[in-house]
Amino acid sequence: MSGEPIREIVPRKLTDEQAAEELAALASEIAEHDARYHNDDAPTISDGAYDTLRKRNTAIEERFPDLVREDSPSNNVGSPVQSKFDKITHKVPMLSLDNAFDDGDVADFSASVRRFLNWKEGDPLTFTAEPKIDGLSLALRYERGELVSAATRGDGQVGENVTANARTVKDIPRKLSGGNVPDIVEIRGEVYIGKADFAALNVEMEAAGKQLYVNPRNTAAGSLRQLDSRITASRPLKFFAYAWGEMSKLPADTQFAMIEQMAAWGFSTNPLTARLESVEALVAHYRTIEESRAGLDYDIDGVVYKVDDLGLQGRLGFASRVPRWAIAHKFPAELATTILREIEIQIGRTGALSPVARLDPVTVGGVVVSNATLHNEDYIAGVGSNGEPIREGRDLRIGDTVTIFRAGDVIPKVMDVDLSKRTAKEPFEFPTVCPACGSPAVRPIDEKTGRADSVRRCTGGFICPAQAVEGIKHFVSRNAFDIDGFGDKQAELFHELGMVMNPADIFTLRERDKRSLKRLENRDGYGKTSANKLFDAIDDRRKIDLHRFIFALGIRHVGEGNAKLLARHYRDADTLLAAIDAAQDREGEAWVEMLDIDGFGETAATALLDFMADPNRRGVVDALLTEVTPNPVEQVASSSPIAGKTIVFTGTLEQTTRSEAKAVAERLGAKVSGSVSAKTDLLVAGEKAGSKLKKAAELGVDTLDEQGWLDLVASA
Repeated sequence: MSGEPIREIVPRKLTDEQAAEELAALASEIAEHDARYHNDDAPTISDGAYDTLRKRNTAIEERFPDLVREDSPSNNVGSPVQSKFDKITHKVPMLSLDNAFDDGDVADFSASVRRFLNWKEGDPLTFTAEPKIDGLSLALRYERGELVSAATRGDGQVGENVTANARTVKDIPRKLSGGNVPDIVEIRGEVYIGKADFAALNVEMEAAGKQLYVNPRNTAAGSLRQLDSRITASRPLKFFAYAWGEMSKLPADTQFAMIEQMAAWGFSTNPLTARLESVEALVAHYRTIEESRAGLDYDIDGVVYKVDDLGLQGRLGFASRVPRWAIAHKFPAELATTILREIEIQIGRTGALSPVARLDPVTVGGVVVSNATLHNEDYIAGVGSNGEPIREGRDLRIGDTVTIFRAGDVIPKVMDVDLSKRTAKEPFEFPTVCPACGSPAVRPIDEKTGRADSVRRCTGGFICPAQAVEGIKHFVSRNAFDIDGFGDKQAELFHELGMVMNPADIFTLRERDKRSLKRLENRDGYGKTSANKLFDAIDDRRKIDLHRFIFALGIRHVGEGNAKLLARHYRDADTLLAAIDAAQDREGEAWVEMLDIDGFGETAATALLDFMADPNRRGVVDALLTEVTPNPVEQVASSSPIAGKTIVFTGTLEQTTRSEAKAVAERLGAKVSGSVSAKTDLLVAGEKAGSKLKKAAELGVDTLDEQGWLDLVASA
C-alpha cells in the first residue's frame, strides 16, 4: 500500500480495509516464521520481533472482531509437522503463552486473573515462577509408568513422533520411579543443550574441519529431529520437565506440588522454580534470575508465571491459543556495539530496495553477527514516513559506531549511533536507480493522502535480473511449487546461464535442454541421473493446487492467505482470470464482487489487477497455464443447504468460533463475504451484531442466530 505503511499505523486508526489487509499479511508472515522456527530450526527474525507481530495481530483482532480470519495466528500454535516423521495427535493441545515485556504487564496479568475470578486485591493469590528454557518443546507419554511415545509441539494439535530419539536422552526416564504414578502420564518440558556441552561440540566440529553450529537451541532441535537416532544419541541433550498434558489422575492439586512429583518420578526440574504471593515478589524473582542468567549452563529468554492452584487454573481456562492462568515475562533485547562498515542494497522480488548493514563481527548473546536490517531509507535517514524522528533524528552513516540489539538467534537491528565517534562527513545517499538494472527506483505516492511509500522500488519489472531471480526463488519455494532439487542456488545458476528467465521457462527446460549444445548433464554439479531427476521433479509439479499457483506468482499483497481466499471464491483458474479481466475497470460488478471476498481488501485487489494488467507478467501467466494445470477447488455436493450461497457472519458467536463457522460454510460450498450486499443470501448474527444486521434487514436478507445456523448445518 502506498502512503504511510500499514504496519506503522496504530490499530485504532486503521480503516476496515487496512485492518483486513494487515491481518492477512500478519497471518502469512507469522505462519512463515512459525515454520522456520518449529520445522526448520532456523528462525529469521528475533523473538522480540516475532512477539511484536503477534501482539499487533491480537490488537487488530480485538478492535475488528468481524475481520478475524480462519487462518488467524490467534488460533494456531507452532507450525504443521513435516512429512519425514510420523504424526502424533496431542490428546491435550500444546498451547503457547502470552507475553509480558515489563513490570506493568505483570501487574496487568495479576489484575486480569483477579477480575476473571471476581477476587478483591487483598484476596491471597499464589503463583509459581520458573525460568523459560530456550529449547525444543517435547511431550512424553507414559502408560503404566513406561515411556510409549514422544512428540514435538508441531502446530500444537499434531506433532512429530520422535520416540526413538527421545529414548536416547539420559534425562528422560524410560520408566517412572517411585509411587503415585497414574495409568496415563504425559510430561511436557524442554529439550536443550548446555552451554559448556555446546562449546565442546563446536570444538570437535572445528577440529574435524566441519561447519560450526550457530546456537544451542537450534542444535538441540536439530539433534532431536534426526532420522538416525544414533546421531541423536551422540549429542549431549538434556531435558527439563515443567508441565503435563493428559493425566488419568492428577497426583497433586497445585502447580508447585506437581513439579515436585515430576522430580520424584525421576525427571530433572528447574531448581530456580519458586512459589510467590505478590506481583512485587514475582518481579523480584525475575530480577534475580536475570542477574544469574549469564552464569547458568542453559539458555533462557524469560520467566514464566503460573497460577499455582490447579482448581483456579481450570476456572480461568483459555483465551484463544493461550491460558489465562500463565504468562511469560520476556527478557529485554541484548545489546552490543560495533562499526557499520557498509550499507548494501538488496532487491526483492517485488522490486523493493532493502538496505542491509554490514558490520564488524560482534558477539551478542553468544552468537557472532555481522549483518543487521536497516528497513528502508527513512530508517537510515533517521526520520519516519510520518515525519517523526527515529533515534532523535540521528542518521546512520558508513563508519559509524552503532549499538545493535537482538532478542533471539537471528539478524539484529541497529538501535542507535554514537555521534561522538562519527567520522563520516556526508550522509548516506540512498540510490534513486536500481543497482541491478539501472531502472528508476521510486517511492510511489498514495493518491488519497499524497504521501510517499516508505519503500523505494525498482520500476524495471521482469527486465531487472534481481527481481527476476527473486521471483523464480519464490515460485519454487516450499509453500509455492516446491520443486524438489530446484532451490535458490538453481534459480541463480539457471538465470545466470539464460536457461530460466521467468517461471514459465522452468517447465520447458527439459525440451529446450534436448536441443541445447551444452546439456545440463554436462554442466558442473550434474550428471545424466541428477539432470533427469530434476526434470522429473519439475514434471511432478505440472498439477498443483490453485491457491499454491496464485501464491507462487509473487503478487505483492497476495500472500498465502489471500491466495486461498481467491481460490476458494473463484474455484478455478479460468474463472479467476475472467474475473480479473472483468474487474479492470475497477467499478463494475466484478470489481465489487472481488472487494466483497471476506478478508480480501482493496489494496490486495488493486495489486492483483495491476500485476495482471502488465503485458509481460500476464504473458508469463498465460505461458505457465499452457504447461501447468491448477487443480480446481473441489465442489461440494449440491445437497448441502448452503452450497453456492453467499454468507456473512457478524457479532460474537458463543458456541463456536467465527473461524470454525467460516470453515464449515466454505466446506459445505458457501462463499463467505465480509460485507452485506444485495448478493448476500444469509446473515448469521451472533451477540452484539451491529450495522450489518441493520443493513441485512433493509435489503431483505435472510437472517439466522447462532443456534439457527448450527441447526442448519448439523445435518449437512
